[in-house]
Amino acid sequence: MASMNRVHQWICSSDKWARGVERNLLPWALDGVELGTETLEIGPGYGATTRVLERRVPGRLSVLEVDAEFAKNLQKTYADRVEVVHGDGTSMPFPDGAFDAVVCFTMLHHVPSPGQQDRLFAEARRVLRPGGVFAGCDGRASVLFRLLHLGDTYVPVPPETLPQRLRAAGFGPADVALTKGRFRFHATR
Repeated sequence: MASMNRVHQWICSSDKWARGVERNLLPWALDGVELGTETLEIGPGYGATTRVLERRVPGRLSVLEVDAEFAKNLQKTYADRVEVVHGDGTSMPFPDGAFDAVVCFTMLHHVPSPGQQDRLFAEARRVLRPGGVFAGCDGRASVLFRLLHLGDTYVPVPPETLPQRLRAAGFGPADVALTKGRFRFHATR
């Protein structure tokens, strides 16, 4: 389980965070991305992103959550509307080519090592159909971002390394865009 300190938990479970996800974060992160009829979200945590995706995905949405308690709460919240799976993004319990799109938002820095992050990228590619898209966003390393994560698992992804890391995982060229404090990415299998 990726650890989160109490302040971080409070922020990520707040209504203010959920509004920001809906109004700003996901529209920016998914700008130009077509989600297919079978979409997988990795690491939804408290589910703020899942709430938005549930309305945006034209077909079936599945979520993969490593934390058992979060997965249980997501299952209660989404019941028959979203397939909730408790599992690890570095070893996904899905068949090859099961999804049109795989997405993850503000969770990559909670994956405990660059090697495990690379394994997650390879697994995202494996479960995508040919032509499928892997997209998402995360925070950029900074003093403020680090302070928010005191006591947390915190391994930020340097956005300048992401295209080559995704390429090594088998994706085509990655589009990476930066904004103040964040980056987004899109890559196609």
